[in-house]
Amino acid sequence: MRMRTLSPQRIWILIGYAAAAAALFSAPLFVSDFRLNLLAKFLAFAIVALGLDLIWGFTGILSLGHGVFFGLGAYAMAMHLKLQASGGKLPDFMGWSGVKEMPWFWLPFESFGAAIALGILLPAVLALILGSFTFRNRIRGVYFTILTQALVVITVTLFIGQQAFTGGTNGITGYGKLLGYSLGSPDTKRALYFITAAVLILVFIGCRYLVGSRFGKVLRAIRDGENRVRFIGYNPAMYQMVVFTISAAIAGLAGMLFVLHVGIISPSMMGIVPSIEMVLWVAIGGRGTLIGAALGAIVMNWAKSTFSETYPDGWLFFMGLLFVVVVVFLPKGIVGLVSQIRLRKRRSGAEHEEGIRYPAV
Repeated sequence: MRMRTLSPQRIWILIGYAAAAAALFSAPLFVSDFRLNLLAKFLAFAIVALGLDLIWGFTGILSLGHGVFFGLGAYAMAMHLKLQASGGKLPDFMGWSGVKEMPWFWLPFESFGAAIALGILLPAVLALILGSFTFRNRIRGVYFTILTQALVVITVTLFIGQQAFTGGTNGITGYGKLLGYSLGSPDTKRALYFITAAVLILVFIGCRYLVGSRFGKVLRAIRDGENRVRFIGYNPAMYQMVVFTISAAIAGLAGMLFVLHVGIISPSMMGIVPSIEMVLWVAIGGRGTLIGAALGAIVMNWAKSTFSETYPDGWLFFMGLLFVVVVVFLPKGIVGLVSQIRLRKRRSGAEHEEGIRYPAV
């Protein structure tokens, strides 16, 4: 039986992944509790970026509606936390709105397991329905992007309008415990950080496996030439629906983790602007690279937080300038820049060896 040998490049990649994982799990030793909570939130955003990269970077379909899937997952967890905080009674905002008894669709969220399952299934089912309608009818490109924006507008309007059941513009907040543990406790926050880091690594491994499989090869083929894929006997719509559903489920998972760290979810987090920001994370980190998508989410949100603290009156200008620089000068993102530098070094080394072998006469 032949042993599969790893190339030096592959070994260095694995070492890099191991170093990144070690850095994540050792972060509590070097940062304050406040910074650790911020980093945990950024890791949740990185999970969203991974899911978005699957549909955009590897399949070539731009979605500006991932804020909805993220928000549905977040609301699922927030509803469970709110029910636990109110001790089985009506949440306070329902009482203020004149609601007399618990709505039927709130009842399943009393269970922590059901809340997790619904936080993943609801975004996935919504994506499957939307994908079935659009991909089977061959709605592509800008038309699909417009439909996802319409989904955002409809969902946000619905959640704001149904204030008695969703909390309206204020969203859902006012909870402090998860399974009996205080969310404000430093020990709980540290444990939630480790859980988020572990989920990020597991989602990354799952996505790497997916894009490296035959399924992933078909996705890239669809991105590069959908008609060719159709002509050789594959059904692109089926693959697009599946990857869109997986992407939405990942976003819902990230939303649940986000709520645990931030303690609030409102319709503003489901709007068009957050959805566009998610796309920017992937673009800036490196579309179609996975590691670039996660890195882009962490770096951009860390920069946003740092600029807003250091320059409270002008941080938006810094962020805008940073976006322009990256889009204009780094079209393949941060990871693309690293790849270009490595390629240039390789070419330079090859030219140097060629000059030694065959010196100019």
